[in-house]
Amino acid sequence: MPMADSPKRVLVINAGSSSIKFCLYDMENEFPLTRGIVERIGLDDPRLSYTIKDATSATEPVAVKDHRDALRVIAQHIDRPELSPPAGHRAVDAVGHRVVHGGEKFSQPVLIDEDVKRAIREYFPLAPLHNPVNYRGIEACQELFPDVPHAAVFDTAFHQTIPPEAYTYAMPVELCERHRIRKYGFHGTSHRYVTLEAARILKTSLDQLNLITCHLGNGCSITAVRSGKSVDTSIGFTPLEGLVMGTRSGDIDPAIVLFLMRHEKMTVDDVDELLNKKSGLLALSGSTNDMRDILEAASSGDTRAALAVEVFVHRARKYVGAFAAGLGRLDALIFTAGIGENSSPIREAVCAELEILGIQLDSERNQANETFVNTDSSSVKVMVIPTDEEVMIARDTLSVIENS
Repeated sequence: MPMADSPKRVLVINAGSSSIKFCLYDMENEFPLTRGIVERIGLDDPRLSYTIKDATSATEPVAVKDHRDALRVIAQHIDRPELSPPAGHRAVDAVGHRVVHGGEKFSQPVLIDEDVKRAIREYFPLAPLHNPVNYRGIEACQELFPDVPHAAVFDTAFHQTIPPEAYTYAMPVELCERHRIRKYGFHGTSHRYVTLEAARILKTSLDQLNLITCHLGNGCSITAVRSGKSVDTSIGFTPLEGLVMGTRSGDIDPAIVLFLMRHEKMTVDDVDELLNKKSGLLALSGSTNDMRDILEAASSGDTRAALAVEVFVHRARKYVGAFAAGLGRLDALIFTAGIGENSSPIREAVCAELEILGIQLDSERNQANETFVNTDSSSVKVMVIPTDEEVMIARDTLSVIENS
């Protein structure tokens, strides 16, 4: 399906269980014409929050009972006079959708057709909290924008270059094949974006770079990147494996699950709720999953908060060390996402014991949130790179359409 002449407007949609994030880009200069979120879908007091052209911001109550209603609200918002396209052009030329799980089938963004939709449905069991709502967002958007191409960009795609020795679990092969059990990895769009940005900033070809990228937010993952490609990542079959996260436990002895089911009479759903929604920083601190509040409490003498920080940092540092050993040579350590971009104390704590890898942090640069926060004598660059998953999805959408 041909695109309209420039300017090319790409709408990025990120559908969650009770919210939809959106951003409309003018891809001539990757400028966000408007971005925002419809929150509390199907709940009390749903609202639309938005910014127009990085200037006007507002929050408005809206009447939405499901994702279709929310997307209609977004479509109406895009039709505001101040967002009108030039004469003869469409308000939206293409739509890019974030889809969490693409399994082994998708290693690149793709144009959405019935086969792609069927595959997304097939992966519902592997991402029951995400793929169904991503799918509903696609269907509703196709109804609202039937005459423009739609593309799917998968969180798992960047990690499809991970080799078998890193993605295979030591379990019966027949069982793993039957249920497609293996490490998939997530946050791939973010890891890929900061990888590309690091190459741009360092003015170095991707195939010359070995990186460790740390996506630290409410959800957390660390990825080893060799020559621009993911070769290992902390998250596995589900987003539960790996680092300590806001409400997720990360790595635990799997026998703990059996122990709790036997001795606490917990059901499968009980354990799922415990490990995904009641663990992590929330459980360790006893009060919050917000690292800013935890750091403040720790500085005031709260011992549980202090332990939460120490456990979080220890787990992150362990993965950095392991991935550095696997890479053999490390050119840069990158911090991104909410905690990674904004928390200088966490960056300093993670790097504090990594001198053995040649990592030396400059405290002043780190506190100032500079792009390079390493000392001049550090053999490894330590970088703070804000992630931008939305613009990555917009770029991928434009690319797959232009190359189709």
